[in-house]
Amino acid sequence: MANLTKKRKAVEGKVDATKLYALADSVALVKEVNTTKFDASVDLHIRLGVDPRKADQAIRGTVTLPHGTGKTKKVLVLCNPDKEQEARNAGADHVGLDDYITQIKGGWTDIDVIIATPDVMAKVGQVGRILGPRNLMPNPKTGTVTLDVAAAVEDVKKGKISFRVDKYGIIHTTIGRVSFSKEKLADNAKELLSTLERMKPSTAKGTYMKSISVASTMSPGIKVDPKTIQKTTKIYSK
Repeated sequence: MANLTKKRKAVEGKVDATKLYALADSVALVKEVNTTKFDASVDLHIRLGVDPRKADQAIRGTVTLPHGTGKTKKVLVLCNPDKEQEARNAGADHVGLDDYITQIKGGWTDIDVIIATPDVMAKVGQVGRILGPRNLMPNPKTGTVTLDVAAAVEDVKKGKISFRVDKYGIIHTTIGRVSFSKEKLADNAKELLSTLERMKPSTAKGTYMKSISVASTMSPGIKVDPKTIQKTTKIYSK
């Protein structure tokens, strides 16, 4: 705490670390305590009562946020020539195959999402060790391995995001920017949380949503009371 700037100390004083805030209050507060000069991202962190080591509890999927994330994602489509124009027309930023595989092998990963057609996955597998740790590896479960590349690109551009639980049972994902209204941030949060609730494994025991917190870049985490969103998402601790 001794090294905190005066501004950060003032921010810390506005957040009660022991309190569970209503969702609407938490997103309003995260906007208030933001100290960055840029349009910082707002992230949701959800600790689930799952064991990621079990296949049926390794939660991963996608959700289309009603108001997007505030960031235009750079999309690479890996495909054969017959699908290239379809991908470009849909708004893909990069389209190709062999040249991009070579670039990725050389360390290039300056993209946000990679979409691939099923027939090129053998080649994509050559760079799996590079893409996997960066959460860029195309996967049928997230809709990024598909023949309908146009729909996949359009979904990403409209605000579709992918998420996966980490080894500690936590999902970290962006739900918008501090420039968003508190209503838009709350809407996006509810959409994500309701999606996670629908994905609850039947084998998961005890409390499913163990904790929820929201934070912007460099801001303290603000704890969210799950009971304040149960009317919309049917999520609450038992």
